[in-house]
Amino acid sequence: MKKLGLTLAAGLLSIAGFAQMGGGFGGFGGNQNSTDTMRYSQKFLNINYAGDNEVYHNLDIYLPKEEKASYPVVIHIYGSAWFSNNSKGAADLNTICAALLDAGYAVVTPNHRSSSDAKYPAQINDIKAVIRFVRGNAEKYKFDTSFIATSGFSSGGHLASLAATTRNEKVADVDGYEVDLEGNVGQFTNFSSSVDAACDWSGPVDLMHMDCGEAMKMPTSPEEVVLGVPMAGNENRYKALSAPTFIDPSDPPIIVCHGKKDNVVPFCQGESFYNALKAKGVKTDFIPVEDGGHGFNMYSKENLAKVVNFLNEARAAKK
Repeated sequence: MKKLGLTLAAGLLSIAGFAQMGGGFGGFGGNQNSTDTMRYSQKFLNINYAGDNEVYHNLDIYLPKEEKASYPVVIHIYGSAWFSNNSKGAADLNTICAALLDAGYAVVTPNHRSSSDAKYPAQINDIKAVIRFVRGNAEKYKFDTSFIATSGFSSGGHLASLAATTRNEKVADVDGYEVDLEGNVGQFTNFSSSVDAACDWSGPVDLMHMDCGEAMKMPTSPEEVVLGVPMAGNENRYKALSAPTFIDPSDPPIIVCHGKKDNVVPFCQGESFYNALKAKGVKTDFIPVEDGGHGFNMYSKENLAKVVNFLNEARAAKK
């Protein structure tokens, strides 16, 4: 089983890497061939947010071109089906991150532990550590911590969404399964890991229902690899991995973007997440992309502008 999971991981990462080749290609996760559309005043690379010198706990920081005393923050998380522990350099830099920088947001792109490094909840523990790191280093990196949002593509969208729906949860009991959502990674454990908004780009958010539509069929699913157990007999663990499990009216605004032609993560994942958020009274919006695949045709100027406007409105509502 372990060998099969690793083989699958290598295959998916090869697909992602192939799709990201070629100048201007808007494929799996958008154009990641360079950072030529990113405009920033400063960048800080390979900062370890856990204090352990592990590559999977490094992050990069980009500050907007227009220099100011401080900047609101968006933490953007790469997609990899939770298989990669070092893909921050391909975290939609030329598309989503470039648009966020132009809109005046500081952008933080973190690595996190992969499913071969550690099983869930290690991945969400890492992201919450990143959020706490941002608060703990506000003065050093000119972060305006009155607004911190998470964003992510694919499995990064899952982690971004989970960080938002669990912002008031540290340890949760999910049908008898106790899951430590907060963790104790890093030296800023006395800071809050709450976020003020989230953007879900093509995320597999409900791991209980990945068969809700047409999607890539795999002998061993990425969610089984990240949890380390099959769903049968472990339904509570899959529920604890799913962002919709934790939705309540106190959640921050969350915008969902999903392609109708996504053949990796089915469109119904985004659609059902949006409907669940709306049903619980959470401020939300939905961008269904008619010709959008898993990264393909997703990052038009119009769609990026909608996401930026959503974040701007969330910021304005806090003031």
